[in-house]
Amino acid sequence: MSNEPGLRERKKQQTRKAISDVASGLFLQRGFDNVTVAEVAEAADVSTKTVFNYFPRKEDLFLDRFPEAVELITRTIRERPAGEEPLAALRRLPPELLRQRHPLGGIGDGYQFFWQVILDSPALQARVREWVEEVENLLGSLFAEATGADPEDPWPKVTAALVVSAYRAAYVFAARRLLSGERTDVVINDHIALLNRSFDSLERALIPFEGSPGRP
Repeated sequence: MSNEPGLRERKKQQTRKAISDVASGLFLQRGFDNVTVAEVAEAADVSTKTVFNYFPRKEDLFLDRFPEAVELITRTIRERPAGEEPLAALRRLPPELLRQRHPLGGIGDGYQFFWQVILDSPALQARVREWVEEVENLLGSLFAEATGADPEDPWPKVTAALVVSAYRAAYVFAARRLLSGERTDVVINDHIALLNRSFDSLERALIPFEGSPGRP
């Protein structure tokens, strides 16, 4: 049986993408805080209500791939090969996204404009911080699920916090280098090397889960 979305779902996806693309163009031109949802709706030729049906918050118009990132992280851990540790699965993800030139790779030619819009908007920065916390909670639950940890075991949550911290630090450092005008290929290579170094340290410190504090 096909897993492809039906016609109605495809149309919804197309509408969502069209609204987001129009919004992103306006935000890049004028800055996030200088564009209203009503202006986005007018430019996209839809009603303001329609915009909010697809994007409950204005910030989600620009950070529209957050739900996709959550799905990707979840699949990466749940569908990892038999015998592979969750950390090893997560380690594979950033290089794969960068090789695919996937937007969620976060680094590439032109991405400095995306990062600049965020840096110029306190509202977007707050939403990013909120989302990072959501991802940390998600990873804690996924690690516990993957290892059969007791719900009261703090170790999956500690592991999630350390992984998110490593990801965040590496991406912030890469974004700053892009914004300073450094070559994209150099930034990407250094970014992957930094993530590998971080995961080397995390794997030595955190695997196996079975030996974690708080577990019998």
